Amino acid sequence: MCDNITFVDGFIFLGLETVSELKILIFTVLALIYILSVIGNFTVLVIIRTDSRLHTPMYFFLLNLALIEILYTTSITPNTLKNILKDEKRISFAGCFIQMFLFATLGSSECVLLGVMAYDRYVAICHPLLYTKIMNQPFCFCLALICWIIGIANALPHTTLTSMLPYCNSRIIKHYFCEIPPLLNISCKDTYVNKILVFLLGGCIILGSLTLTLISYIFVIAAVMRISSLTGKQKAFSTCTSHLIVVTIFFGTVTCNYLRPNSYSFSSQDKVISLVYVVLTPFINPIIYSLRNKDFQRALEKVFQFVVGE
Repeated sequence: MCDNITFVDGFIFLGLETVSELKILIFTVLALIYILSVIGNFTVLVIIRTDSRLHTPMYFFLLNLALIEILYTTSITPNTLKNILKDEKRISFAGCFIQMFLFATLGSSECVLLGVMAYDRYVAICHPLLYTKIMNQPFCFCLALICWIIGIANALPHTTLTSMLPYCNSRIIKHYFCEIPPLLNISCKDTYVNKILVFLLGGCIILGSLTLTLISYIFVIAAVMRISSLTGKQKAFSTCTSHLIVVTIFFGTVTCNYLRPNSYSFSSQDKVISLVYVVLTPFINPIIYSLRNKDFQRALEKVFQFVVGE
């Protein structure tokens, strides 16, 4: 009986708790950030695809990251914007779990991809003579495919098991989208197994990717410190700093919401943290990579001159 009610009526979001006077301002800011995020990441896709000089492993992984970011923020932000202006923030049962599946898939894929990008930097700096041999096109394609497969493999059991739970007592999600912890909180069945699964699978993906990143950069830093030329050191570090900034922001916020002891008691602070990896990270990633990358800047100028010339 509980399941039937849930399926028909769906869920109601508590949403971003704001006073009515700030709704328009918050809507405008989030909408602007979302539009710029899509434009920025789409620009990255176009530039990398059109400029043959950027057809390298590093930019291949950056292309995948840009694609993930577009899909990632699009799976959440448009519906959030719609709900900001509505009094009743409703979502269907099917819509909720589709959103959960997409969010978990893309978030997990990005997590693994950031670790792969760190490994790419390790090979480029520590084994430059073997770089093209190791990071060949088939291998890079396989690494990117593994990122997507891990994302789907992580999201599928969470979405399936969470959708099978009964929601008898409350259908109000204390969040602004269908993230796993807030949904587990409102089920009228014991969700201990679900929480352990989230912690184990999420922990393996987050800590595994973070460990790969840290180990890669330990070797990178050791290799760079052996470079005698100051210019050489600066050039080597410049290829890594953009990625390190993205990794710090992404892993820092995701870890706060998923791997801390009280991660299932979602508060207003947790909503703000989730806004960072749902809305802000997709917005700043193309800025960080484009502003700090001279090759990308030259490619962007070339495309811009071509468009203006036409």
